[in-house]
Amino acid sequence: MAFYNHIMVILTISVVVLLPTVIIATEYVVGDGSGWTIGYDYQAWANTKQFKVGDTIVFNYPKGSHNVFKVNQSSFVDCVIPPPSEAYTSGHDVLALSTPGKTWYICGVGEHCSEYQQKVAINTKAC
Repeated sequence: MAFYNHIMVILTISVVVLLPTVIIATEYVVGDGSGWTIGYDYQAWANTKQFKVGDTIVFNYPKGSHNVFKVNQSSFVDCVIPPPSEAYTSGHDVLALSTPGKTWYICGVGEHCSEYQQKVAINTKAC
């Protein structure tokens, strides 16, 4: 019986410790109702959010009209897609923010990044 009580205490503590992590995770739609498109100030949008490890960001756009590349800072500044890079192209790309720090995303279609600033830098904080 004492063993059972010990196991129950450990399980209860585990749930109490892990539950807040699950509850506080937030899903952010990049650009809110505008989605992932040209002519939107994504940096102003990102500056109003408090991203945390465990959150997700969602890029919504008509499939085929845009894409999403995760790039490094210099590629973000220059709007260059470094090889090898894989595009997200589903039109509903859900990306997990799994580590603290900055991550950079750009659209690789035509001049969407360089001419229309279709790019966003996300600063993720540790929980």
